[in-house]
Amino acid sequence: MAKGVEWALHTLLNLDMIGGAPVGSGRLAEAHGLSASYLNKQLQQLARAGLVVSVPGPRGGFHLARPLEDITLLDVVEAIEGDAHLFHCTEIRCCGRIGELSPAPTGMCAVNAAMRRAEESWHQALAAQSLAEIRAELDSTPDVRRIVRSALE
Repeated sequence: MAKGVEWALHTLLNLDMIGGAPVGSGRLAEAHGLSASYLNKQLQQLARAGLVVSVPGPRGGFHLARPLEDITLLDVVEAIEGDAHLFHCTEIRCCGRIGELSPAPTGMCAVNAAMRRAEESWHQALAAQSLAEIRAELDSTPDVRRIVRSALE
């Protein structure tokens, strides 16, 4: 998984912690010592997915499009990574000597089927956790909200 997912998750949580005012991508990137141009790409993907709103102008930036309760880990992963399958079966079962000696395959490869089941379980687990739950964990960290606000001022 690309580091952009981690960047996006922290950025969404930070936007929530500052209370809703738009924040520029440069300030968001600087707060974590990230590349502003790379983070801006993640923010554009989050905007296309309807997770943030881009506000133009000198006081513009990005703010959450909906509450953290309505944003799941799966929403963020799909916004950044897309919804393509992670495992790509290349039908190795049909290659080489084994492929020559085996009857023509029927149905989905057993390895592919197992990987699809595992990926579906992973998607269900991501969809079951909202960013509000992560925020609740962060709230138990002393001064996290004050630190984020100070970093983004």
